Amino acid sequence: MAFTLPKLPYPDDALAPHISSKTMQFHHGKHHAGYVKKLNELIEGTPYEGKTLEHIIQESRGKERDRAIFNNAAQSWNHTFFWHSMSPGGGGEPKAAAAEVLQELGGAAAFRESFLKHATGQFGSGWAWLVLDRGKPKIVATANAMTPLADGQMPLLTCDVWEHAYYLDYQNRREVFVSAFLDHLVNWNLVAAQLKKAA
Repeated sequence: MAFTLPKLPYPDDALAPHISSKTMQFHHGKHHAGYVKKLNELIEGTPYEGKTLEHIIQESRGKERDRAIFNNAAQSWNHTFFWHSMSPGGGGEPKAAAAEVLQELGGAAAFRESFLKHATGQFGSGWAWLVLDRGKPKIVATANAMTPLADGQMPLLTCDVWEHAYYLDYQNRREVFVSAFLDHLVNWNLVAAQLKKAA
C-alpha cells in the first residue's frame, strides 16, 4: 500500500501564536505532503514498495542510487515525528521521566542552552534532536533529511530548522522560533512515551 500523509495530531491553528495556521498549512499540507507523494513515486515497483518507512530509511541509507528514496522517506518520518514533538500548551520544564533525562544532561537550563545552540548552529537546512544513543541522552543536529534512526539512535524529540518551518512567522530569526518551540510547544509527554518504549 502507498504511504499517505498522516493527519496532524491537533487542528492547524492549535499552535498559534507560536506557529500560525498558514505555516502549518504550507508545512504539513504542501512540504510534508510533497515528500510522501514523491516517495510513493520513487518506490513503486522497487523492493522498497510495501516496506515501512523505518525499513526504507535503514536500507537506503548511504546508497547513492537510492539517495532520493532515503531523503523522501526520512523527511516523511521526520515530519511526522516533529508534529508529535509539539502540543498546544506545551514547553517549559518537564516532570517525571522526561525531567530525569534532562538531569543527565545537566538540568533543564543546560538542556535548553545546548538544544538552542545545536538548532541555531546547524548550517542550512536540518533538524535538532534529543535522542538516546546507546541508552544515554544526547543532543544532536542533522543536516537536510538525515535522521538519527539511520545511526541507530532513538529520537525522543525534534525541532525542524528548515526555513519552511518558520520563515512565514519568524523570517530569518531561527533562534526566536526555536526559543518559542522550547518555551511553548515541546511535547514532554512524547519524550516520556519514547523513554517508556526504550525501557
